[in-house]
Amino acid sequence: MECAIRKAGPQDEEGVMRLLSQIAGHHHKGRPDMFKSGARKYGHEEFAAILNDLSKPVFVAVDDAGRVLGYVFCEITQDKDHPVLTDKKTLFIDDFCVDETARGQLIGSKLFEAVKTYAQSAGARHINLNVWEFNTGAIRFYEKLGFTTQRRRMEMTL
Repeated sequence: MECAIRKAGPQDEEGVMRLLSQIAGHHHKGRPDMFKSGARKYGHEEFAAILNDLSKPVFVAVDDAGRVLGYVFCEITQDKDHPVLTDKKTLFIDDFCVDETARGQLIGSKLFEAVKTYAQSAGARHINLNVWEFNTGAIRFYEKLGFTTQRRRMEMTL
């Protein structure tokens, strides 16, 4: 499927909200003990605020009709003068979603290449993200892109 990758704008809100709901449903299905049904990570006001924050770029993949097929929410962070960590700039992928009806068509790979190019141009040395263990499809995708496990966060359910 042909798509264009660009920074998100206000015109993408409806499509991004649709995908935020889609991924929230996936998370609820995988961990109903952790994720609420019918919820979204960001609402309309939060999305508008993020679009105005230069340190939090959002990239979208759109088809010829402007329909949002995927998104990546990013954040540039910087460790400086930390007592233990080296000074570095990092791009954190806060949220990544490709429409479930458009998966397997390299849309996610194209989105990631745009993010990687942006991270390099911003002077980032690393790209980090979090992924839930139940999300095995996402884990395989990230591994194909070259991500490796940096650390683990473990839990014990009581």
